[in-house]
Amino acid sequence: MMFKKNKIEDNMPKLNSNYDNPNQTINIISEGTKIKGDVVANGDIRIDGELLGNISAKSKLVIGPSGKIEGQVICNTIEVSGYIKGKITANELINMKSTSQIVGDIIAGKLSIEPGAIFSGSCVMNGGKPADEPEKETPKKVQ
Repeated sequence: MMFKKNKIEDNMPKLNSNYDNPNQTINIISEGTKIKGDVVANGDIRIDGELLGNISAKSKLVIGPSGKIEGQVICNTIEVSGYIKGKITANELINMKSTSQIVGDIIAGKLSIEPGAIFSGSCVMNGGKPADEPEKETPKKVQ
């Protein structure tokens, strides 16, 4: 046969190249979207809308300039350009951009704050150890 027929599926672009690996998917809550309730994400998540509830992300969380969260945040890494009111726990890094506003307590491995960012609350840093890792007690000498 001189000409080979191509399958239609072979020529179609894939809508989500991460479909085979759900841990690498990116979830987006776009501007104008308002969610009331808790959100759990296995992959990365970006919020440009509004969330009234708690969020838990196993990977990276990005809060865009128009993003707003009122609730508890638990994630590995977070980049904030918007507004958060509530407790934030990040195992690795919290990166506050110049437009960010955080009202609440922070627990983080590392904290980066750009000039112009607003933070009102307390901060506990654990030097890069996972935030959920318990403190190791030093052995006490018995006399």
